[in-house]
Amino acid sequence: MTNAELAVLSLLAEHPRHGYEIEQTIEERNMRSWTEIGFSSIYAILRRLEKNGLVDGCRMVSPGRGPGRKVFSLTPSGRDAWEKAMLEALAEPLGSPPPLMLGLSSLPGLPRSAVILALQDCQIRLEKQAAHLRQRMDEIGFLPENIAAMFDLGLKLNQAELEWVAGFLNRLETGNGDD
Repeated sequence: MTNAELAVLSLLAEHPRHGYEIEQTIEERNMRSWTEIGFSSIYAILRRLEKNGLVDGCRMVSPGRGPGRKVFSLTPSGRDAWEKAMLEALAEPLGSPPPLMLGLSSLPGLPRSAVILALQDCQIRLEKQAAHLRQRMDEIGFLPENIAAMFDLGLKLNQAELEWVAGFLNRLETGNGDD
């Protein structure tokens, strides 16, 4: 199961939702910063999960014209699959290597001045990410414990990476990074 499918299942595990409500929640919680899920893919994911028996879709009565929205909820097998996947996810450390690691592996073949510029750019991006996370937290206000934990982890990881980049940049700029 993909991370995008698991993200949708997680939202449905909270309570039944229609596709647009899923999109709104993804936006409100800044979920695109940690999972690859596009607005256009939400309905395809819902159809796939429904086809696989993990969710049920029920058309609600519309107070206006046209058909009502289709509201999706987890099936018992969907809840089991979601719970199993989430417990496995909680047991896994953050392990997927970021592109920065690939760049570091190629340091010997890159010009030092270009490496310094790239890492300075990385530093700026990290500072922007932290500012964005803090802004989103302020905009949202009260955060349930699970969402607050996600923001907190994101900020702590960001800070650790920012400190590492600053230290490594200092070593490169002062010449203390030579082997």
